Amino acid sequence: MSREELRRAEIDEKERTAEQGTAAGLTSRGLADEEPSGDQISLSEGEAGDIRLERIVFIGRTYDEYLRMFNLKPGDLEGRTVLDCPGGACSFTAKARQIGIEAVAADIAYQFDPAALEAKGRLDIGHAVQHVESLGDQYRWDEFGGPEGLRSERTKALTATVEDMEQHPGRYVAAVLPVLPFADRQFDVTLSAHFLFMYSDKLDYAFHEQTVAELMRVTKEEIRIFPLVDQSSRRYKDMEKLLTFAAENGWSAEERPSDYEFQRGASSMLVLTRS
Repeated sequence: MSREELRRAEIDEKERTAEQGTAAGLTSRGLADEEPSGDQISLSEGEAGDIRLERIVFIGRTYDEYLRMFNLKPGDLEGRTVLDCPGGACSFTAKARQIGIEAVAADIAYQFDPAALEAKGRLDIGHAVQHVESLGDQYRWDEFGGPEGLRSERTKALTATVEDMEQHPGRYVAAVLPVLPFADRQFDVTLSAHFLFMYSDKLDYAFHEQTVAELMRVTKEEIRIFPLVDQSSRRYKDMEKLLTFAAENGWSAEERPSDYEFQRGASSMLVLTRS
């Protein structure tokens, strides 16, 4: 994010949890979000080098969750380059690379040491599980079987991500949306989970438009964005405006159902494709 967007993303201190320094996204408003990951909400002002670790939420999903969220089969991405942005502690890149998919993750959090991110991630997982458990009826627990199942999956994603970061740091690129340090059409496919639309109360329409344009700039074929709702399961209010923007740029846009629903109502994705 730019300095201006980082400022807009700042959550008021009075809304923050009494647990100082965790920035786990567990505010007094009881937001119905599962657990933000990586740069979904950057709670600091300034450019990437100014971000403090305590203001980063480092939680992510597993490779298998990504396949379901984005309605992908293991063979769909063979021979293609893939960007995960924001990647957070999602293990998609680590697992994809193991099976021969050329995947890269980008996130504001990747400027920090993997060991520090792992420690922060474990704290964030604990807070997130407590938060989601307190809002139980807003989630479909058959996805994980209960809070401990959720904790296990989030820990699995974190561990795999950190191990891969330590062994292959070049796969994890520090970046501050809406600007990415990649060449035009560098990736065949871009996957973007739990960022755009989820925080439409903090990130304005201009930021959404700029970010979609930047994601498309670095993408050759298509972008998949999941989900299409905010933390309270309300559909993004400016979706039609964004779809018009896509059409004006010559991109086709289609809303498709997802095979994944943990947060109730978060069960579809937007697919933007170059015509």
